[in-house]
Amino acid sequence: MRKKAIAIVNTYKSSAFALSEEIRAELSRRDVDCLRFDYDGISIDNPFGSFDFAITLGGDGTVLFAARHCAPKNIPIFPINLGEFGFIAGIQPNAWQQPLDDYLDGRTVGNTRMMLTARVLRGGAEVFSSIALNDAVISGNGIAKIVRLSVEFNGASFGMYKADGIIVATPTGSTAYSAASGGPILAPDLSAFVLSPICPFSLSNRPIVLPSSGVMRINVLEMRHKSALLTIDGQEMFPLREGDAIFLEEASHRVRLIGCDTDVFYAALRSKLNWSGAPVAPAQTGGYHA
Repeated sequence: MRKKAIAIVNTYKSSAFALSEEIRAELSRRDVDCLRFDYDGISIDNPFGSFDFAITLGGDGTVLFAARHCAPKNIPIFPINLGEFGFIAGIQPNAWQQPLDDYLDGRTVGNTRMMLTARVLRGGAEVFSSIALNDAVISGNGIAKIVRLSVEFNGASFGMYKADGIIVATPTGSTAYSAASGGPILAPDLSAFVLSPICPFSLSNRPIVLPSSGVMRINVLEMRHKSALLTIDGQEMFPLREGDAIFLEEASHRVRLIGCDTDVFYAALRSKLNWSGAPVAPAQTGGYHA
C-alpha cells in the first residue's frame, strides 16, 4: 500500500510553494502520495486525517499548528525551516533530501517531545481543553491589564501572582516567550514545566522549573477589568473569567519530530542566540590555560 503524506505550506513564506512541489515530486517518485494544505497562520481547520507523516514548510509556528493535530493521531512531522529561528523546525530548505531519504528508508525514526494539556473548569464543568507543544499563557485581556492568579502545584500553594500574566512552558517552549520573560532554557528532550511570571509586581516571583509528573492549578482571582485570556502556543485563544480554574499537566500524547535531534537544537542556540562562549586566543600567542 502506498504511503500518504500531507504538506503544510505556510502561505506567508514565498519559497514554500515551490519547495513543496519539489518535495511532492520526489515523494511521488518514492511511491508516496502527498496532499498539500495551505496554512495562513490563523487557520483553525484540521486537515490531518489518515496520514503516515506530515511535512511542514514554514517556521516554528507552522510546526506548532501541526503538532497539536498530529500528536493525538501519532503522525510524525518532518519540519523544514523557512522561518527565522528554527528551534523546532530543524531541517534546512537546502538540505531536506538526505533526512527525508533516511526517514523513508527506515534509518531514522526521529525523537519525541512532551506536550502539555490545558483544561479550563468553570463552575465545575470543563469549558475548554487543548494541548500545546510550546506553552500555555494566562494574561490580561488587553494592553497593560494586570491579572491576579493563585498557583498550586500538586496541591502545594505558590501564593498569589499579580502580574501581566503567567507562562507555563514545555522544554520545547522554553526558548520562546518564556525565555523572553527571563525563564531558563531547557534541553528539548527533558520532561518538565517552566513557570515564568510576566512582569510580576513582586521581585520574589521568579521563574521555576517543575517536574512534568505534577499537576498545576491556576485560579483566576478577582480583577478590576473582569476578564483574562488563555493562549495556547500563541495560536489558540480562550477568554477567561473570574473564578475559572486552569489545570495544566503533561499530555498523554507526545509529538514525533523527524530530523530534529538535540544537536540541531544546540546548533540553533549558537547560531540564533549568538552563543559563542569565552574568547579563545590564537595558538601562537600562548592562548589561555585551564
